[in-house]
Amino acid sequence: MKYLFIVQGEGRGHLMQAQALYDLLNLNGHTVVEILVGISPQRQIPDFFIQHVNCSIQTFESPNFLPSGKSNKVPLLKSVIYNTKRSSKYLKSVNFLYERLVENQPDVVVNFYDFIAGIMYEIKRPDIRFVCIAHQYLFLHRGFQFQHLLLDPDLPSFLFFTRLTCLRANKILALSFGEQPLATDGNIHVVPPILRKEVLDSPSEAGSSILGYLLNSSYQKQVKDWHSLHPEYPLDFFWDEKDVAEETWVDDTLVFHRLNDKKFIRYMAKCRAYATTGGFESVCEAIYLQKPIIMVPAHIEQRCNVLDATRIRAGVTDNYFNLSKLLRFIPTYKPNTNFAHWVKSADRVFLKYLAD
Repeated sequence: MKYLFIVQGEGRGHLMQAQALYDLLNLNGHTVVEILVGISPQRQIPDFFIQHVNCSIQTFESPNFLPSGKSNKVPLLKSVIYNTKRSSKYLKSVNFLYERLVENQPDVVVNFYDFIAGIMYEIKRPDIRFVCIAHQYLFLHRGFQFQHLLLDPDLPSFLFFTRLTCLRANKILALSFGEQPLATDGNIHVVPPILRKEVLDSPSEAGSSILGYLLNSSYQKQVKDWHSLHPEYPLDFFWDEKDVAEETWVDDTLVFHRLNDKKFIRYMAKCRAYATTGGFESVCEAIYLQKPIIMVPAHIEQRCNVLDATRIRAGVTDNYFNLSKLLRFIPTYKPNTNFAHWVKSADRVFLKYLAD
């Protein structure tokens, strides 16, 4: 079968899921004819993704959150206003996606949580099977328990946006941190995360360094402030910064690394623990490699991720990169022994749902 991917290019999570599915489909005799990545002016496609896939990659403008400011919280209202002003550009993106579908004539379009893809299917209504994959779709399932987040004022907007990404989807695959007693809800199916072979094949060992990933560099002050009080703990933090050196050394025990996926996985496999804002993909990698985690969510989507991750006791959460809390958690951490089995069922599950 011929597949075409549409990927929301913010961060590394959706790109990594697309890369893993690309490898799985190729291994089983299918073809990904093209990958279309939605980006904003603040982002670019990481080199490691471009170098990995062997098919055409094209980009288009797609809405996303503005980078966080000094408060380290995503400015939701400003993001809405900014994206509304760019609506004419997004209409061009709708037409661009439809043209690529007409040109490639795939059997299946797989959307990794891109907003423009859902709008294109609603407006243009192409007669091509549409499958949507993301962790965010778990929160559309009627059985998901939001607990305290029901009072979060950003929740309705987040769920509305998520529904727009999967308009007219034939099937919605909701990635989850763990097996849940959630039956299929309409066309929403709860499935395991799909991790890359590099992660599955990495032997895990307990090192001395705390690993971190910062999508927005504004968090680096929090890391530096904590480090100034605790310089005895080695820290390796990856960031998604443009035009910076491969490694930026603050001192002998704190270094910021430019995002490099293979290097990141090597460090993940050998770290003592992991600190992040709460993106789905890297948290899955940390759980699989049995690393204690602290999550510092920046917006409602990540707060939902953290709720799901703490449900299976993968880590702790805070409003600040308080690595002391992570250090206190490490002695009490118990690896989730069921997670590897759940992850290793992904190949069979995805091939089944994509073929149906």
